Amino acid sequence: MNEDARPLIVGVGGTLRPNSSTERALRHCLASVERQGGHTQLYCGEDINLPMYNPDDPARTPQATQLISALRRADAVIVGSPGYHGGVSGLVKNALDYIEDMREDSRVYLDNKPWGCISCAYGWQAAVGTLEQLRAIGHALRAWPTPLGVAINSAEQIWDGNGELGDPGVRNQLELLASQVLAFVRSSVR
Repeated sequence: MNEDARPLIVGVGGTLRPNSSTERALRHCLASVERQGGHTQLYCGEDINLPMYNPDDPARTPQATQLISALRRADAVIVGSPGYHGGVSGLVKNALDYIEDMREDSRVYLDNKPWGCISCAYGWQAAVGTLEQLRAIGHALRAWPTPLGVAINSAEQIWDGNGELGDPGVRNQLELLASQVLAFVRSSVR
């Protein structure tokens, strides 16, 4: 558990476009984590605009070092990706590839950490396919994907004119995802 006794939930995702649908959904979910007693850190956009991951080159940018440090301290991770051409974006996948730097840790990768997934795409096929890929990546990293993953069809009007989440169904799903991540964390604390 995080040093301030609140669980630390790290969010990773979004796009290089500020305030993208994926970033807004991730921010909404993390705000719900905060309301439910968690502490959050978000890495999105330029925070995850990292050089292509190269396991043979130990040099890391300050942003990459900061991201991996946060993921090491995290009690759980919520990852959000846009669905580009039916899959996880290169930006998000590359950021997640840096988790390979945790292969020699005493807690390898994200072993036994809760893993929440959010995907946003312009259509259900890409949104659901991307969500499935995020869940598979979580399994490969030894994390525990939550029962609920949130797939958002950005072709539907889910944001109001002020950029706020206007769709009550999506709002409820993002808040339930936050609840499940926190419940997993609290049930695993010994």
